[in-house]
Amino acid sequence: MRILLIHQNFPGQYKHLGPALAARGDEVVALTPKVKKPAIWKGIRVVPYQIKRGNAKGGHPWVVDLETKIIRGEACYDGAMQLKQQGFEPDVILAHHGWGESMFLKDVWPNARIGLYCEFYHLPEYPYMNFDPEFDKTGTPKDALRLRVRNLNNHMHFDFAEAGISPTHFQADTFPQPFRDKITVMHDGVNTDMLCQNIDAKLVVNDGLTLTRNDEVVTFINRNLEPYRGYHIFMRALPDILKRRPNAHIVMLGGDDVSYGARPPQGKTWKQIFIDEVRGQISDQDWQRVHFMGRVPYDQFLSMVQVSRVHVYLTYPFVLSWSLLESMSAQAAILASDTPPVLEAIKDNETGVLVDFFDTKGIVDKLDTLLDDPDLRDRLGRSARDFVIRTYDLEKTCLPGHLDFVDRLVDLPLAIPSF
Repeated sequence: MRILLIHQNFPGQYKHLGPALAARGDEVVALTPKVKKPAIWKGIRVVPYQIKRGNAKGGHPWVVDLETKIIRGEACYDGAMQLKQQGFEPDVILAHHGWGESMFLKDVWPNARIGLYCEFYHLPEYPYMNFDPEFDKTGTPKDALRLRVRNLNNHMHFDFAEAGISPTHFQADTFPQPFRDKITVMHDGVNTDMLCQNIDAKLVVNDGLTLTRNDEVVTFINRNLEPYRGYHIFMRALPDILKRRPNAHIVMLGGDDVSYGARPPQGKTWKQIFIDEVRGQISDQDWQRVHFMGRVPYDQFLSMVQVSRVHVYLTYPFVLSWSLLESMSAQAAILASDTPPVLEAIKDNETGVLVDFFDTKGIVDKLDTLLDDPDLRDRLGRSARDFVIRTYDLEKTCLPGHLDFVDRLVDLPLAIPSF
């Protein structure tokens, strides 16, 4: 089979699937703007294309996002036409369509089956909108109109794609019918063999501090430290956490940028805004036990979740973070927000402990209880790992599921674009 992978930040979600397809003998090509020169990666021919223009100035703000996707789609179309001229004819195209790249690929290869990675469809009602009143003060009835325009990229893809795949039921269920019925739910997978408990794990925080499982370590992980992932809530709980737990080290992972949601005021970062908000409530001595790690290599991330005594995970109703499942696989005890995406993985008092997203006192109280009860942490950690192995194991469940999706995709009737 000939397979084309489309991802603006390749390999992205095809990190495991792409090499597995190549290893079983499929001809796999990836088309991406991430690289400058052609390369071979784990049996995959990686082909670059170039985005040659930016957005026009002065356009309607609702259209900027769509224009960006069309620009990317046109650039990917040009790259695809070059591949076609070289004789490449894919049977299957697997695309993360969130950035628009795959928008015009049916025009290049009308007989290829297209499987979309369906990450999220923006819904204009609570809790998808107006979940956090603190950051929705500027919301207007027009927000629903803006989101409808933002979903045009989804609808343009639904018109010609044969099927989709989503990592969680929560994410799949945001997509409307009739396309929802075409979506298979299958997570990308967790390498549970690597992400396991390690009693000898050590986390080097700095030149003067190395933490082990003998230390009381509380972890908090975001791609970027921002409200969408509850950073502001955790920071507001931090002064009381430090007072109640005089031996605890708080280790926080995440960058200073924004992955989701609104940007902070000009010249500021969400990270610093909420440090400034709570710093006056924390003594200098206690502040020495708060460690911002920024972004770290994966082996350091692995050490971090392996030394974690309790991992705190907070999120708006949005895409579930891989870091939660990875922490569960490493057998950390989990304290997580009682929000829809989390409920697929965390059953209260079974695979973790749930708390209201906005309840800072509840976070402090429940964290205090967990840290005082090693038997409870052990039970929750073992149950969490067992659940991840049963549900999200890369080799036994998820990778076979994705390979099966590809094999079924190639036999589906062709979707006929309506325009």
